[in-house]
Amino acid sequence: MTSQINQDFEMGELNTFPKILQHNATHWPDMVAMREKEFGIWNEFSWAEYNNKVKWLSLALSNKGVNTDDTIALLGDNRPEWIWGEIAAHALRCHSLGIYQDSMHDEVIYLLASSGATVVIAENEEQCDKLLDLGDGIEQVKFIVYCDPRGMRKYNDSRLIDINTLYTLGQELEQAYPDRYQAMIDASAPDDIAIYCTTSGTTSKPKIALLNGGNFIKHCSSYLRADPRQAGDNYVSVLPLPWIMEQVYAIGQALIARQIVNFVEEQETLMADLREIGPSFVLLAPRVWEGILADVQTRMMDSTPFKRKLFNFAMKLAEQSQVTGKKSWLAEILLLKALRDRLGFSFLKSAATGGAAMGPDTFKFFQTIGVPLRQLYGQTEMCGAYTIHHEADVDYDSVGVAFDNAQIKVINPDKAGIGEVIAKTVGMFSGYLNNQQAYDEDVIDGWMQTGDAGYFKPSGHLVVIDRIKDLACTSDGAQYSPQYIENKLKFSSFIGEAVILGKAKPYLSAIICIRFSIVAKWAEQQGLSFTNYTNLSTLPEVYEKIGEEIMRVNESLPESQKIHKFLLLYKELDADDGELTRTRKVRRSVIADKYGDIISSIYDNKENVDIDTMVVFQDGTKTRIQTQLKVTSLIETACTAADNTINITRRVS
Repeated sequence: MTSQINQDFEMGELNTFPKILQHNATHWPDMVAMREKEFGIWNEFSWAEYNNKVKWLSLALSNKGVNTDDTIALLGDNRPEWIWGEIAAHALRCHSLGIYQDSMHDEVIYLLASSGATVVIAENEEQCDKLLDLGDGIEQVKFIVYCDPRGMRKYNDSRLIDINTLYTLGQELEQAYPDRYQAMIDASAPDDIAIYCTTSGTTSKPKIALLNGGNFIKHCSSYLRADPRQAGDNYVSVLPLPWIMEQVYAIGQALIARQIVNFVEEQETLMADLREIGPSFVLLAPRVWEGILADVQTRMMDSTPFKRKLFNFAMKLAEQSQVTGKKSWLAEILLLKALRDRLGFSFLKSAATGGAAMGPDTFKFFQTIGVPLRQLYGQTEMCGAYTIHHEADVDYDSVGVAFDNAQIKVINPDKAGIGEVIAKTVGMFSGYLNNQQAYDEDVIDGWMQTGDAGYFKPSGHLVVIDRIKDLACTSDGAQYSPQYIENKLKFSSFIGEAVILGKAKPYLSAIICIRFSIVAKWAEQQGLSFTNYTNLSTLPEVYEKIGEEIMRVNESLPESQKIHKFLLLYKELDADDGELTRTRKVRRSVIADKYGDIISSIYDNKENVDIDTMVVFQDGTKTRIQTQLKVTSLIETACTAADNTINITRRVS
């Protein structure tokens, strides 16, 4: 293969990650491959340094007894060492397994035991603490490699080893056996099961999908043909690396197109770090885009009346111009250019969202301000996304069109053309670890049964409505998509999360979680006193404000899908409590079980629900919550008491 990767991103004999990395280090040794911000300073790593770290880790781990087909797990925040460890695993012909850094103890035990991991590369003391607390539950783990030595001196466990010790050992082995690593690279094969990737686990514990390294590279290449990159483009790695799409962006695409992967210092410094880097590409989950939108709306709440009027005027100009396919130069001067700069989006060539559905209103906002946002659709089993919007063909309601090597069908359509989405791609998984039955259920005649309901528009765009099992009907037979309504609700900066109820019930209701930062700011402006999230969510004024927001959404919904009642939950939904997946998808079965008494109270026409429960925090501390939730009616039904109804319609209109 030549030193230049062709514009079709075909990799030829460079069919494993270690081979591509070595190729890049050979031809562009001094070119920046990664940056990591630490203590306010951006530290750069060249392709040669990237390759050396992987080489030394591979040699050292091999010397320590790590064998082909072992599993190397990675636990921690997004850091260069995370990626170096993964590529080293592939050089050793081992399987890499990413574990979400906020996973609880039982999740970590389950994944390590299921995969048979013998090595865990952990970020810091916090993650090592978590592992050591597991005791005999992870007895198959031979080594725990820690990357940050701070706080580690007090431990006396023979499994613990400093990653710098491995680097030193690897350097010594390279000098003693100069051809050993090259032999490893040559032996790495595209058919190897390189990546163990966990599914989202919306209904149960996550399954582990088996992904071939060579097919992963081919799939990333097809993605790059649909949404091209150039060498030196900047990407900011924000979403958790165990997620399949971050694997595609931060590892696959970065290696193939030689993008620079940037790691922010902390999640709290994300927006400031984005602005410093000015990325060419970003991939953010819908919840992050929603958070950015909420932050913009919060800042406008804090601004002067004149600035708010100017903002609204410029946005109206931009929206009107967008309809005609043009840009408003006046809106650019008054607002849009400065706003994109403030958000760190001045140099964006493309932006993407995936992992969960995004509401069309949120999507439209970012398109309006000039962010080239595109919707993705895919599954872990299919090597992530396999549809995307093309640059000049963005449809807010759809997830775009298929990549050039992906096939999509809609089977068993109803009269409206809505059926189940099935697909196959070159990156398709080869099975679930130790779960052949699940694979046989999900893959029929080579097609992945996604379980999603959708249809094709005449334009060829795929529209995904919701999970088939989540589509529901009221007792009157009116069908609705909970996810669609929930996304419309979350466009409001005051609503952080929403769960729509109504299956086999006479009308729809909602459990709402307020967005604390926004509602708290609003409450302060109103002169309202509160102590914490629970207290704030019980205030009558907050109920009235959320009621107004819901009524705005009701105006855009057909009569049968309007929300009749709602209540504000006393806490935020949390992945640690099993209410959300690690990618922030609602686990509806958990909600139905955990909050069954609350749901019953809504439909039993009770005005209040008494709560007395214990909440356990991630550090193990507990607190008792005693409060009363108010069931608020927005639309009168035959069995709704008149004195339980807030009249908000006039205020909205």
